[in-house]
Amino acid sequence: MATRDLDIVTSAPLVIRFLPTACLAVAVLVLAAAPWWAGRADLRLLMEVFAYLALAQMWNLLAGYTGLVSVGQQAFVGLGGYLFFALTVFAGIPVLPAMGLAALLTGLIAVPTAGIAFRLNGAYFAIGTWVIAEVFRLLAAQIAALGGGSGISLPAQVVRAMGRRQVMEMTMYYTSFAIGISSVLFVWLLLRSRWGLALAAIRDSELAVETLGVNTQRVKVLIYIVTAAFTALAGSFFFLQKLRITPDAAFSLNDWTAFVIFIVVIGGIGTIEGPILGVIVFFALREIASDWGAWYLMLMGASAIAVMLIDKRGLYGWLKDRLGLVILPTSRHLD
Repeated sequence: MATRDLDIVTSAPLVIRFLPTACLAVAVLVLAAAPWWAGRADLRLLMEVFAYLALAQMWNLLAGYTGLVSVGQQAFVGLGGYLFFALTVFAGIPVLPAMGLAALLTGLIAVPTAGIAFRLNGAYFAIGTWVIAEVFRLLAAQIAALGGGSGISLPAQVVRAMGRRQVMEMTMYYTSFAIGISSVLFVWLLLRSRWGLALAAIRDSELAVETLGVNTQRVKVLIYIVTAAFTALAGSFFFLQKLRITPDAAFSLNDWTAFVIFIVVIGGIGTIEGPILGVIVFFALREIASDWGAWYLMLMGASAIAVMLIDKRGLYGWLKDRLGLVILPTSRHLD
């Protein structure tokens, strides 16, 4: 009897350690079954949640782990959207392959873009990324084939090719679900790899890492390109959902970067769980106060200030400190 009691006591911390991860797995399974229990409006909201989650994870990977604070990620949202429209409208490529190809092409475009952006440091880098996004917006407005400044709509035949409405909605939901979940898994697996160790070391002390022979510039550029491609994938989905794209909507600072920064900061920058919690808070606030006009933005600002006054590490940092909550562990322990 005493041996059995000892086994229970020994295994209890292990159960508690993995309980949050198990709860997350259950939540993923529930969301995977959403088309069978959620209404049409709920599904559309969840699609947007997953897409914003991907944007938040990518910005967090760039700023929270690599130290590259960008306020120009809308450049890649817009590029992803416009390339997706060009590939479907002019090349006749089916929707899902066009999204993947748009992401790859955006990653290629990010290579010379990185050559420009990485000549700047600190606040100058942040401003430089915003200027690059504005250049892309102005260029998109000059392309007459894509509607110029007034934009372009997705042709009806492209929409019909996705099948009946029910099939189309199912396809779009699981596409957004895959984008959101894969963004979390990608960041988690990356941080548990040798690249993740390099990122954590760069965040702690870039100078010390360089003295060990790590090419920090190469690591940063690679992360910049990867996050650009993934951001473009989310952007192509946003405009597939809207069925229309314009330069102002595609390269909007508020919609694609300011809100994402809010999500990451309020949830907890430099953590995988922070953007997950932040996107839940963001959409909860939006559902409650989106009809309040300017008061909605004031509520968001007040919420961010309140969280920062309570704990600068964000909501997840506060919960982790109080409850020891770890959902997606990335650190290594010698047991």
